Amino acid sequence: MSKRVYEDEYLYIDVHDSKIPWFKVFTKEPYREFSEVPFKVKLQLLAKLDILEREMLSFFNPTKINIASFGNELPQVHFHIMARFKDDSHFPNPMWGEKLRDGCEHSSKLDEFISLVKPKLEPIELEEDDD
Repeated sequence: MSKRVYEDEYLYIDVHDSKIPWFKVFTKEPYREFSEVPFKVKLQLLAKLDILEREMLSFFNPTKINIASFGNELPQVHFHIMARFKDDSHFPNPMWGEKLRDGCEHSSKLDEFISLVKPKLEPIELEEDDD
């Protein structure tokens, strides 16, 4: 289950229901491969990942940030960005890997984080149209 937390003309961001802070950043258009995405949309996408990573590091103080993109089950360009902790259920395995323990709750302040980061996610201004 996901909840939409941000949307603009290029992409949208959903929060994944998890015990860790986990966001999914999608292109608005259903591109199957990253190479199909126009340059200006790639810039917006990478800017959002950069902002989310910096803000997650500062706010949650995780052990590590994981960023992943597969698209096998959902063939649309999107990235997962997760704050990982030594005591989360899967660490150091990927969240799709073997669960190692019950894990501690690290997403209790997620609404507060979303309120802080949302104003920083506005589209970046591009000087020229670089399709």
